[in-house]
Amino acid sequence: MDIFLLIGQSNMAGRGELDEAAPLRHPNIRMFRDGQWLTAEHPLHTDNPETAGTGPGMSFAVELLKEDPSAIIGLIPCAVGGTPLSRWIPGADLYNNAVSTARQALTSGTLKGILWHQGETDSKDRQDAESYAQRLGEMIPTLRTDLAAPDVPFITGELGAFICDYHECDFFEIVNEQLRQLARTVPRYTCVSSAGLKDKGDYLHFDSASLHEFGKRYACEYLKIPAGLEKI
Repeated sequence: MDIFLLIGQSNMAGRGELDEAAPLRHPNIRMFRDGQWLTAEHPLHTDNPETAGTGPGMSFAVELLKEDPSAIIGLIPCAVGGTPLSRWIPGADLYNNAVSTARQALTSGTLKGILWHQGETDSKDRQDAESYAQRLGEMIPTLRTDLAAPDVPFITGELGAFICDYHECDFFEIVNEQLRQLARTVPRYTCVSSAGLKDKGDYLHFDSASLHEFGKRYACEYLKIPAGLEKI
């Protein structure tokens, strides 16, 4: 199984309305939940059952299957809405949970990529925004080491431009620049553009159609990264 770890906050977890986009389901796409692999379907994440919905993970996997229809794709959903980067650094609770869950899941296959979308919470404070690249840049190699996958691709995505109208995220442009600049210093890293994507009406979360498109963009950028030495 080709396995991908999904981490970050609510836009990775998925807050798109389930009835606004055609459901995605494929027998070759699995999700790791409660210690077992199940056929994947939205919502992948259960961090907030009342708001959980469409995310980018399924369309990412579907796009990869277009390149290799025989592949078995495994998704490990570990994102949690409303969380700051400080809870994802080595030693913090969500980091530890992601590593523990991934190690359990990786007995069934090989880690092929880590998908990250986070930063809305850190865009509320200038200091958090301006230190974002440094902190994420320190987390990535440690996560790779802890998962015994030193060369595994790490794919991030920009925050949506619509956040400019969300009154609390004043420094989102700084976070986006920090996300982009990491491509110059972190190997096998790329940042996906959110240009043209729309929110669901709250100026914070991408709508379902945009999340499907975002997942495709993640896949496109992932496929541009040369094959490496990923291993469990």
